[in-house]
Amino acid sequence: MPDAVTTTSPASRGTDDADLLRLSSVHAGYGQVAVLHGIDIAVTRGECVVLLGPNGMGKTTTLRVTSGIVSPTAGTITFGGKRIDSLAPHKIARHGIAHVPEGRGIFPGLTVEENLRLGTYGRKPSAAEDKAALERALDLFPDLRTRLEQRAGTLSGGQQQMLAISRGLMGRPELLILDEPSLGLAPKLVDQVFEALGEVKRQGTTILLVEQSANHALAIADRGYVLNRGQVVLAGRASDLAGKLHRAYLS
Repeated sequence: MPDAVTTTSPASRGTDDADLLRLSSVHAGYGQVAVLHGIDIAVTRGECVVLLGPNGMGKTTTLRVTSGIVSPTAGTITFGGKRIDSLAPHKIARHGIAHVPEGRGIFPGLTVEENLRLGTYGRKPSAAEDKAALERALDLFPDLRTRLEQRAGTLSGGQQQMLAISRGLMGRPELLILDEPSLGLAPKLVDQVFEALGEVKRQGTTILLVEQSANHALAIADRGYVLNRGQVVLAGRASDLAGKLHRAYLS
């Protein structure tokens, strides 16, 4: 067990209007298999929060329960001060949460532009908003600008990850959730993806991130939580976690 990092837990902070997302005593799992055991996490508007820890310890489930893919069996989830834990995923998305899953989830038979425009599904942006969102995505990942008519399935792995992130941003979400954005990418592309995520944060989008590359994640994060066996075992500022994380949690 790593040494504790001094921090104020979400549960002890009370109501904070700055908290965009709050998970309080959340339990969840799959069928009879319990995965989360009383998770307490808060994400403040405008910050990047990273979830770290070994594989299979509840990080992805935490993201899925936030976006409604998995329903909590106990506890509450609030977004912008409103409870969302009983809502369907498409309704949670309309509240302003975009989830970029592990494995990217692009539509390989559609073009890059068609994939991007699916990111606005259900949000009904104006023509001006739609154009601005598209330009923002293409400015963020210029490689996609010359490939708008290309089938997404013919893109490289790195380009597909860029497309998945850009599609998530097309709906102008308040919260962008990302699950392992560096998975399977060459080091140069990992650097490019995290440079772009840093820019997304600077532009004001709140980020909740699961990532095995702790060094990259902590470089752009404000705070982090370490999960082990479905519980938060360590939490603190990113700068503190970078110096105190036990090697076992990053394997």
